Amino acid sequence: MESKRHNVKCIWLTGLSGSGKTTLANELKKNLDSLAIPSIILDGDILRKGLNRDLGFTERDREENIRRAADIAKIILQSDVMVICAFMSPTAKIRNIARSILGDYYTEVFVDTPLTVCMQRDVKGIYKKAQKGEIKNLSGVDAPFESPTNPQIIIRTENQSPRDGVQLLLDVILKN
Repeated sequence: MESKRHNVKCIWLTGLSGSGKTTLANELKKNLDSLAIPSIILDGDILRKGLNRDLGFTERDREENIRRAADIAKIILQSDVMVICAFMSPTAKIRNIARSILGDYYTEVFVDTPLTVCMQRDVKGIYKKAQKGEIKNLSGVDAPFESPTNPQIIIRTENQSPRDGVQLLLDVILKN
């Protein structure tokens, strides 16, 4: 895949539900817009309501969810548009699927937020549903979440503001 602009990237935000992935993605997009850098957000929750609504949360379905998302990101990157992906991507195997499709364009960002903090935030109410048994296979609760071992960027939303997290992302994006 060739790009005319060398700084086009896929910023892949991974972390637990409630860690702040979508907040960071939205703030990063606003900043890129103000710098006249074309970008788009691919959000896991939104893709699961449309394109990926046929997928569940088995390991195989999670892998297919990420494969589809990475393939979409790759197509968008070919148009020299920055792609911001916000997906839980709970295992190394799943993240490696995205990395293998996106190659050097893939920038892994671990939104490192403790499960207890994510459960307190519980913006979508999914942790309460998981505790009641209404949701099965929730990463970090009754399904694994493997923290990335070597992400390019770590953002700790427990004690970093979204503004500070976005500044870390911009530093990497604008460095090139």
